[in-house]
Amino acid sequence: MNKCEREMLDLLKRLRQDFGAVSVKAEFEAEGTRTDELLRLIDLARRSDLKVTLKVSGCEAVRDLIESKQFGVEYIIAPMVETPYALQKFILAKNKVYSTDQQEDTEFLFNVETITTYNNLPQMMEVARTPNGVQGAVFGRVDFSGSMGLARNAIDTDQITDYVRKTGAACKESGLDLVVGGAVAISSLPELNKMRDTHLTRFETRKVVFGADSATLPEMAQGLQKTVYFELLWLQNKRDHYETIRDEDSARIKMLSDRWDQIKSGMLV
Repeated sequence: MNKCEREMLDLLKRLRQDFGAVSVKAEFEAEGTRTDELLRLIDLARRSDLKVTLKVSGCEAVRDLIESKQFGVEYIIAPMVETPYALQKFILAKNKVYSTDQQEDTEFLFNVETITTYNNLPQMMEVARTPNGVQGAVFGRVDFSGSMGLARNAIDTDQITDYVRKTGAACKESGLDLVVGGAVAISSLPELNKMRDTHLTRFETRKVVFGADSATLPEMAQGLQKTVYFELLWLQNKRDHYETIRDEDSARIKMLSDRWDQIKSGMLV
């Protein structure tokens, strides 16, 4: 590990011990996490005794599911699952890759991130709770607001919180977990506690996932601030990693370039 990774590790340990963090998070979807990046994140998670959440690329992303099983991921999220049929496709795909026995250690969830999904929620719940179905839903507030033509700053309004709470009530009735994400910040804490009063299992920032009870901690604002610093360190470490790869052959490239210039000019044969 390098200095930056050791600092990230210390942060994750504190987030788990003091603020109730339960998992780190990566995305093959919008974030475009590469395999080497995911492996570094998994290493940090294991060293800090945290689980790993991975959003795959779609409802039928079989290759992503195969990799998630190889790497040992505890939470898998399927994005843009807007219809009962799309949820059926996700269930069929994960049941194809994971045996019933293997699924005992992995939780599968689908995103509720558009008004279309919400309007289909009764039928979605029926599909979700079928045998070998899914274990929960993740409410993505930013995309949900966007699907309704609302600005990003609508995420902490009563309107969006009401949609989340109604989704939570449906999940609770169906015996499913509800996870809330989408620009979770200090200003979101009052809304998260309203959601928790109905039904909330976890909430997530871009890179760190917390248990629902963390929202009640008096010092949770500090915890959310630390997640911002963790993401900053993560991106800086990622940048430095790829800069090292970019530069590792610079000397040889220059040598070969000079040699090729001499060959073209007839100085070498």
